[in-house]
Amino acid sequence: MKIHEYQAKGLFRNYDINVPNGDVATTPEGAVTVAGTLKTAKVVVKAQIHAGGRGKGGGVKVVDNNPEAVRTAAEAIIGMQLITHQTSAEGQKVKCVLVEEGSNIARELYLAIVMDRATSRAVLMASTEGGMDIEEVAEKTPEKIKKTVIHPALGIQAYEIREICFNLGLNPAQSKQAHKLIQNLYTMFIETDCSLLEINPLIITADDQVFALDAKVNFDSNALYRHADIVALRDTDEEDALEVEASKFGLNYIKLDGEVACMVNGAGLAMATMDIVKLYGASPANFLDVGGSATEDAIENAFRIIMSDKDVKVIFINIFGGILRCDLLATGVVKAAQKLNMSLPIVIRMKGTNVEEGKRILAESGIRYDVGETIEAAAEKVVLSLKQTTSV
Repeated sequence: MKIHEYQAKGLFRNYDINVPNGDVATTPEGAVTVAGTLKTAKVVVKAQIHAGGRGKGGGVKVVDNNPEAVRTAAEAIIGMQLITHQTSAEGQKVKCVLVEEGSNIARELYLAIVMDRATSRAVLMASTEGGMDIEEVAEKTPEKIKKTVIHPALGIQAYEIREICFNLGLNPAQSKQAHKLIQNLYTMFIETDCSLLEINPLIITADDQVFALDAKVNFDSNALYRHADIVALRDTDEEDALEVEASKFGLNYIKLDGEVACMVNGAGLAMATMDIVKLYGASPANFLDVGGSATEDAIENAFRIIMSDKDVKVIFINIFGGILRCDLLATGVVKAAQKLNMSLPIVIRMKGTNVEEGKRILAESGIRYDVGETIEAAAEKVVLSLKQTTSV
């Protein structure tokens, strides 16, 4: 789960991590009010969306701290459809802005903690190349990114933090502040079950103060049951509407940009299904894992969500019957197809528990579908159906 920058900075304050003073505003007049509480000659007006690259898209403006300048900047940003390299081509509508103090920046650094799935440990990454796309730094000058793998039982150690400060070229006064910031950052990462905690840039001001000028925080969705306060920060307007709808029914759904809707049980099989769709010349429209214990209602809702995607031309159902028996799946498919007046071609590949009963239910249903005995045969039929559908 992602949250906005202003929400992330609120959490930073709770963990005594220095951030510039400021607050969020939903209207230009609200932005003027916030700016009036700030002491600096310059203020920053920043669009709040769940995407990076906001400055390049016109979503960040540094202006004089006077009502006219702040109002003009806020009017330009609030309500705009902000397009960045991390949004869709349509961009994301800006509903609010963060107005905060301008900073006298001497240096820009990069600091982040992420979960490394290869080692199953948290990794702290630090670089002198703050303010840049870290992906670009990793590609062109990877030696400028220093990584520290943190032992889960010991936590981050003082000597590791000192080494980070040395690699960042901090003087003693800066290192003392950075040491506290990094320790608090790791504490927050663990206590709030983060999957990503990124500061880009971490700044050093002209008077040697260390601040988190930006904040990006993602949380492990599997741990949210422990954090009702964090769940309350969720902004579903920043998420795909179909993904939000799927989450209400316990469906693991991610919208993609293809034409073949995939309904699968099991994340691994779902990935393999998308891969083979791509291999045979089509593109998946979604990742959809109905899970091993899906009910008929869940299957019906999965179909309804698929049908809500106007890009879908063919539905590919690939089920390995285990906990989710093939006959249960077939019954759910039939009921959903009849209830929703399914008109799209459906290709089904089923193996496993009660597969013959599942085939019988489908055969007697009267719905339009095709069968692939193997995943390869099913993929071929999916692509053929797609060609036939798009040529009409």
